[in-house]
Amino acid sequence: MDNLYLIKIGEISLKKGNRSRFEKQLRFNIKKKLRKPSRITIQKGRFFLETDESDIKNIQYALSTTPGLVGFTRAVKVKKNIEDIKTAALDFANELAISYPAGTFKIESRRADKGFKYTSYEISSLIGEYLLDSIPSLKVDVHNPDWTISIEIRDLAYIYGAQEKGTGGLPVGSAGKGMLLLSGGIDSPVAGYLMAKRGLRMDAVYFHAYPYTSDDALLKVKSLAEKIAPYLSGLSLFVVSFTDFQLLLKQKAREEEITLLMRAGMVKIAELISKNRGNICLVTGESLSQVASQTVESIRYTGSETDLTIFRPLIGMDKEDIIKIAKSIDTFETSILPFEDCCTIFSPKHPLVTPDREKLKKSFILLEGENLLKEAAEKAERIYFKP
Repeated sequence: MDNLYLIKIGEISLKKGNRSRFEKQLRFNIKKKLRKPSRITIQKGRFFLETDESDIKNIQYALSTTPGLVGFTRAVKVKKNIEDIKTAALDFANELAISYPAGTFKIESRRADKGFKYTSYEISSLIGEYLLDSIPSLKVDVHNPDWTISIEIRDLAYIYGAQEKGTGGLPVGSAGKGMLLLSGGIDSPVAGYLMAKRGLRMDAVYFHAYPYTSDDALLKVKSLAEKIAPYLSGLSLFVVSFTDFQLLLKQKAREEEITLLMRAGMVKIAELISKNRGNICLVTGESLSQVASQTVESIRYTGSETDLTIFRPLIGMDKEDIIKIAKSIDTFETSILPFEDCCTIFSPKHPLVTPDREKLKKSFILLEGENLLKEAAEKAERIYFKP
């Protein structure tokens, strides 16, 4: 196979007895993203990906968006012969010297095979001396080098240069399956991303209130789903027609209760779809006290309308923290496009911020909207986004 990548794992290495299950899931998630035949082998905390995939950018994107790995780098493997190692290291050095002319470097060696002739220190010294002789403009700096070449002695000798940062966390699919309530805002895509890093596989549900919300709003959410799908190892988005239930709220609900009753309706629909999909939890982008529907009392009420556990990974984060992550996963610019979602429809001027839970539960029952919610769930349109 043409291309070799060394992949470093982080948290998986702490799993001990059931580590193999996490490794198997990570291997599956990586291979799922590559278009060409690939092989992954595991050696003491390292994954080695060999692939016929020729599109380097696609390989790097696939690895950088796969939770469970903390870093990766293009590598070469040669026989455990010091001359072969020198040649491979020089090839990497020539590439790196183009970006850092007259730069400083360091050699890091790791001898996993203790039967190899040279110690780690001796390997670094021999290779460093060879590079200095071959490229006179180079200088050694073991504390703050411009670039580093790493050498690992295992079944073979593996040589690699600069490392790319991975997502970290755990492999998607290693912690069950849930349903993300995806709006067109900044928060919910970030919530999905963070739960994917904890190993949760997810579907997503979006509530569309045509004609009160535009087709542009729907396209915006589809774009967000497409952007987070790689991190989620693929994503099924369920588009729910929510107009009838919102008209019912406008007709029968007290104005100040509309926002919370609407949120309760969303939770109910998400629960109905989840039970048909085998999802055992919900995920929302709620952040404590960010808006009126996210006070302690409001969250307590909306959470009471489902038997499913609700995860709120942003609950203690401020907006700047959330925006920083949104920018890093390329969802921020899409999220701020000026197309309103259904949450703004019939929004009261003075919503409840400290609601009485039992009173609201009675108000929800008096709506008599159960059939509308079931029908909306049954008629939801499913759109799949590849990883």
